[in-house]
Amino acid sequence: MINITLPDGSVKQYEKGSTPMDVALSISSGLARNVISAKFNASVVETTTQLHEDGNLVLLTFNDDEGKQAFWHSTAHVLAQAVQKLYPQVKLTIGPSIENGFYYDLDLNGEVISEHDFPKIEAKILELARGKHNFEMRDVSKAEALEHYKTESNPYKVELIENLQDGDITFCDHDDFTDLCRGGHIPNTGFIKAVKLMNIAGAYWRGDENNTQLTRIYGISFPKQKELKEYLALLEEAKKRDHRKLGKELKLFTFSQKVGQGLPLWLPKGAALRDRLEHFLKQAQENAGYEQVISPHIGQKELYMTSGHFQKYGEDSFQPIQTPQDGEEYLLKPMNCPHHCEIFNSQAWSYRDLPQRYAEFGTVYRYEQSGELHGLTRVRGFTQDDAHIFCTPDQLDEEFKKVIDLVLYVFGSLGFENFTAQVSLRDPDNPDKYIGSDDNWKKAETAILNAAEEKGLNYKVETGEAAFYGPKLDFMVKDALGRQWQLGTIQVDYNLPERFELQYKGSDNEMHRPVMIHRAPFGSLERFIAILLEHTGGNFPMWLMPEQATILSISEKYENYSKKVLNSLKNHEIRATFDNRGETMGKKIREAEMNKVPFMLIVGETEAENGTVSVRKHGGDDLGEMPIESFAKLINAEIDQEIYKFEV
Repeated sequence: MINITLPDGSVKQYEKGSTPMDVALSISSGLARNVISAKFNASVVETTTQLHEDGNLVLLTFNDDEGKQAFWHSTAHVLAQAVQKLYPQVKLTIGPSIENGFYYDLDLNGEVISEHDFPKIEAKILELARGKHNFEMRDVSKAEALEHYKTESNPYKVELIENLQDGDITFCDHDDFTDLCRGGHIPNTGFIKAVKLMNIAGAYWRGDENNTQLTRIYGISFPKQKELKEYLALLEEAKKRDHRKLGKELKLFTFSQKVGQGLPLWLPKGAALRDRLEHFLKQAQENAGYEQVISPHIGQKELYMTSGHFQKYGEDSFQPIQTPQDGEEYLLKPMNCPHHCEIFNSQAWSYRDLPQRYAEFGTVYRYEQSGELHGLTRVRGFTQDDAHIFCTPDQLDEEFKKVIDLVLYVFGSLGFENFTAQVSLRDPDNPDKYIGSDDNWKKAETAILNAAEEKGLNYKVETGEAAFYGPKLDFMVKDALGRQWQLGTIQVDYNLPERFELQYKGSDNEMHRPVMIHRAPFGSLERFIAILLEHTGGNFPMWLMPEQATILSISEKYENYSKKVLNSLKNHEIRATFDNRGETMGKKIREAEMNKVPFMLIVGETEAENGTVSVRKHGGDDLGEMPIESFAKLINAEIDQEIYKFEV
């Protein structure tokens, strides 16, 4: 017998060789009908995988993220099968699941596939799925695997297999189709009831621009047709909220090919928005004991050699800048932390001086491939709301929890109420990916886990997702459309203080290494604003709105009074504009609605005589006539509800 521990902590005994599906059936037939995959001792397994030892078992349905991944990966296999039947010359490469759906990379080998062919391919996928063919894994020898794909004249699979070890190679079979695969499938194709191919794009083999360009087909699938309809409706809403579209309509930012890809240009309204976000966080940071610092946009190559950034990113990033001085090289700043280490190093410190908290809205530069660039969410130059805390080991726990409080304050003030946390640890099987000693990593990981527990965060642990220099706590926020974004990060770092030889004098009069905390509640201003735009649809919180009200004059006769209203609003620190164009009132209102202006103040004869304004709210609500003072109180009351002072 073997002992199987379930997620609720209960332990049940089963015969050796029992499968996850046997476990599901023993709990309830209803559960068994919905189970599509499983995890055993943190490894993804099939529902038919025989279990021969004690362990922890998680049964997965389509409602689980990992269940979705198994579902979509399985559909990718069926897509490949469908394509191969319809276009026999095509050569298959890889087909993983992704965050929303899956893709398969294909060498068309003379065949032609376009989006016009999607309905035909979708029909073939569903036809094959209705056969309810079981997904079955089998071990194959390296020689057998190579022979299989050499016979098919598929150089891509051959290359993949040549890099694998004999004994670690598995094939997945369903129906008459076989694919090289590591596993993680649904029981059979019959679970796939709805599929939609989304788009087609180019992709280089193994992501290398020097390799063959392939054709990538993206798709998504569901166990119910209803779920596909809901997803497509969500996509339509997402298109309306696309930050690139809204950014253009609201005149927040633009891009120029002459300036360069991935380098946003902030227009006046967008710059004002950024400025308010910066001011908001600066105030909170000042209350929390941070000091502002400024560092240059470039640094000597040796600086990033010391930090380890050059070794990790130098090859694939912006290349060194040569100066007239022979052998002198500078790099565009990829991160602010090395500069802040040198700021700390500029003077001697005692334990009584710590913690030192340095904050900077520092612009950094990283070379992203052109195919990876996307609006403001993936750019080549971006501004981090960066800060680094240098503290004693004894202060680490308290400082880390204070940073969590700051992040939660930011989220609360900006309407992000639905979030979880992710603790990212290093992969113990790949130590070469990281710098620093095992002892330092253990201390850093323990500190983060303890803080997450003490703060009562809803968090999960992801092994292998740590930064190269330390573990981190990331906040995963759900927006108004239910999409998940990573926003805000806190990292514990014992390694950079060692690499930069940072030190302070302890109470024992000996020199010690400080611990370093990296944190960025926004992450980057660019990405944060993009997500905020899509979350709010451009209807920002009142305190953040670039334009809180616009004054619409019925005719030129009331221009002087309109200007008086504008000055009064400015005295109340309300951001307003005056639309004195000779357009119809209807057109002015329509444009104000399109620009997401929260309030329209209509001014005519009655208002000028009474010293009032007629207030129309964005969306069409008529609030009636009121004194200017009353309107100012209305806006300020709304702001007071949205934002509060950050208390330490």
